[in-house]
Amino acid sequence: MTFQDQIKQGIPSSLPEKRERNPALSHAPKRKEILSEDEVKLALRNALRYFPKEWHQELATEFHQELMSYGRIYMYRFMPKYELQARPIEEYPANSPKAAAIMLMIQNNLDPAVAQHPEELITYGGNGAVFQNWAQYLLVMKYLSEMTEKQTLHIYSGHPMGLFPSSEEAPRVIVTNGMMIPNYSKPDDWEKFNALGVTQYGQMTAGSYMYIGPQGIVHGTTITVMNAFRMKLDKGQSPKGKIFLTAGLGGMSGAQPKAGNIASCITICAEVNPAAATKRHEQGWVDELIQDLDELVQRAKLAKSNEETVSIAFIGNIVDVWERFDKENIFIEIGSDQTSLHNPWAGGYYPVGLSFEESNQLMAEDPEQFKIKVQESLRRQTQAINKHVAKGTYFFDYGNAFLLEASRAGADIMAENGIDFKYPSYVQDILGPMCFDYGFGPFRWVCTSGKPEDLKKSDQIAAEVLKEIMVNSPESIQQQMQDNITWIEEAESNKLVVGSQARILYADAEGRAKIAQAFNDAIQKGLITKPIVLGRDHHDVSGTDSPYRETSNIYDGSKFTSDMAIHNVIGDSFRGATWVSIHNGGGVGWGEVINGGFGMVLDGSQEAERKLKSMLFYDVNNGIARRAWARNSGSLEAIKREMERSPELKVTVPNLVDEDILKDLN
Repeated sequence: MTFQDQIKQGIPSSLPEKRERNPALSHAPKRKEILSEDEVKLALRNALRYFPKEWHQELATEFHQELMSYGRIYMYRFMPKYELQARPIEEYPANSPKAAAIMLMIQNNLDPAVAQHPEELITYGGNGAVFQNWAQYLLVMKYLSEMTEKQTLHIYSGHPMGLFPSSEEAPRVIVTNGMMIPNYSKPDDWEKFNALGVTQYGQMTAGSYMYIGPQGIVHGTTITVMNAFRMKLDKGQSPKGKIFLTAGLGGMSGAQPKAGNIASCITICAEVNPAAATKRHEQGWVDELIQDLDELVQRAKLAKSNEETVSIAFIGNIVDVWERFDKENIFIEIGSDQTSLHNPWAGGYYPVGLSFEESNQLMAEDPEQFKIKVQESLRRQTQAINKHVAKGTYFFDYGNAFLLEASRAGADIMAENGIDFKYPSYVQDILGPMCFDYGFGPFRWVCTSGKPEDLKKSDQIAAEVLKEIMVNSPESIQQQMQDNITWIEEAESNKLVVGSQARILYADAEGRAKIAQAFNDAIQKGLITKPIVLGRDHHDVSGTDSPYRETSNIYDGSKFTSDMAIHNVIGDSFRGATWVSIHNGGGVGWGEVINGGFGMVLDGSQEAERKLKSMLFYDVNNGIARRAWARNSGSLEAIKREMERSPELKVTVPNLVDEDILKDLN
């Protein structure tokens, strides 16, 4: 069968041969055993309902073995035999070009060069899934191949509920992931209901088909690290020879060394999984691999004395590095952590004193003892970090729930008031006040032709638009504008593409709309040969309500609400998004965040121009309005400026209270 025939087939007409996992690929760790005997049977009933009854006897035994061996039913037998990768859009069988674009984005998320655990359909973060199993993938691709412009595919946590009649104005796909009743959103609830096959953790851009490889976070990390050094160093002082110490080289965190190189510092990143570290080195995202701690100490001292710009992956535990650098008195200018602590008990964080293999075994066989080891490790790591901070290190939480899980472990991480953390989230100090409050966030696009020359043309267009806007930009956003112009001009030379021909930069509402319109015009004129997919990370101005990350610099008490994210996805859906998604969990953990995303296909048409203007305007200004109402000064400036530009926008702004009125009240 051809590739197109296999897509259109969906579930095969005859039972395929049993397949084994590819030992050359990284695989998800075994999930803990949490189901009762009756629930195991329920999980099997749930899995078997995808297949004809005559296959049930054979598949029941096989799926039971998968569940016992891995803690999940992935249905490896039904993995497609064709290569999973983003193909040129014309190679997908589809009645709707928009559906073909979505198929391209799904396959990019599952490309082994992009995905963390591709055969378990996990893109990044240890548990960020595109689908729960391969039957769901097969059915979704089949539905997309059949879809017309008057149908919408509704997907419940990876499961395609079906194609429903809608309209040309409606989104082609609506995705939800992990949307639980609030009382059922604890970590063990995810373990249980995911094992039953009824929900999944979509992370941010995994379950919404908008991941573009580690490039997506290289940009945000570069902006963060650059501004962290600006805060730490004297004006005019270079980051060269200054250390940025962190951990994690998986899906998202794998971008850190590349970002450090762009920011011109010494990046030392610890990673316990040798395969992950080696993969990043082979991809050119990290310069050097070191496995011996003594060697790392000497290399760090040499790099500092020579004022180098270099990225080093240490294959080992980050706790050992923090502790040893303290004893050696190696000064760390900037410190953070980007292990997947939103998922601390199932492979997101590996405790000091255990090897990678020992940890994987313990988390499956004795999860309670593993939890004890993780919390002991977090207490040690925090103690070492505190010693470095006392010497002058600037440490920030990178939104991975490090501070939250360290506090739950009883680490010395709380401020004197017993309520706040000692250290800020990077959003509180950097991205919030410098970017999000003004509407700057991760605007990204994918060239569906698969041609590097189309991506290069789009880079040139984006740079020209930003330069034009910068001429009349207020002083408060000039630095952000220049950083992003520099970024996009250097993006090709930094070799950021992994998987699809994709790019990212930070832009505000004006920038996103003008860049998108310029893309649409270029497609209409044939300067770009095929449609472009627009999107963003959910890690943005409006899409995400996350009290320990995206909305951590909201101080009016509303950071624990999620009205903004819900309004965002609803508002985008009727303003022109091609697909929309809303997730429980992502980045900081299940039950800790609600986040939404979108995808929009630009095809050069007047319809696309109308939709991009409406949707992108709302997608950004919804969040600025909320932040302005919370009395964030940058957002107040930004929303007032937008209302002057756009007379139809009328936003409720706060009346600021003189603090003298309140200070003497009991």
